Amino acid sequence: MNDLGSQIAYWDSVGATKTFTHPVNLRWLAGVSPDARVLDYGCGYGRVMAELSEHGFSDVSGVDLSPALIERGRQLHADLHFSVLPSPPDLPCAAASLDVVLLFAVLTCVPDDDAQRALVAELSRVLAPGGLLYVSDMVQQHDERNRSRYAAYAQQFGTPYGVFATDDGAVCRHHDIAELHDLLSDFDLVEEQRIEVTTMNGHRSQAVQLLARKR
Repeated sequence: MNDLGSQIAYWDSVGATKTFTHPVNLRWLAGVSPDARVLDYGCGYGRVMAELSEHGFSDVSGVDLSPALIERGRQLHADLHFSVLPSPPDLPCAAASLDVVLLFAVLTCVPDDDAQRALVAELSRVLAPGGLLYVSDMVQQHDERNRSRYAAYAQQFGTPYGVFATDDGAVCRHHDIAELHDLLSDFDLVEEQRIEVTTMNGHRSQAVQLLARKR
């Protein structure tokens, strides 16, 4: 599992062609100032960044570990600020320098427990007190196809239940909701909602969105 914190080869090849679909609940951000310092961590090609910009947020930036996805974003949204993240999860940001961080379908791509904790700790470092962390990610599915691959991967590699490999080479993780709550235990949970999304490989799946505030 040591190399699964980034999976850069996947995201710079087939992963760079995917369509991402997790929706932004703008009501959750209604109380945020339009000039708030917003970072989309794992921004991909900037879909969420563009939506926030269109709704009046003026200081939005995005980082991603994949140069291919960042280049796609720059071609689609030349007016937005993209950066390649050379050593994830480390950010070139001062402590307490951000007001909002979005983490959309990123934890599913970081299947290792320690790597997830390191990522959330880094996001906590850069968020100002009272800042918001908006997470959208996949929960464990209960159909036979998913349960079979969770069990097979856990048995073969000793990974947490919910980790699996896609047919095109990504290793992903679907979470028990308690795992996500535990991961965010140093934050105050403000909002939570279950949603259904289309995955990057075209399946309808259950997901959850969590809005958490830094203490």
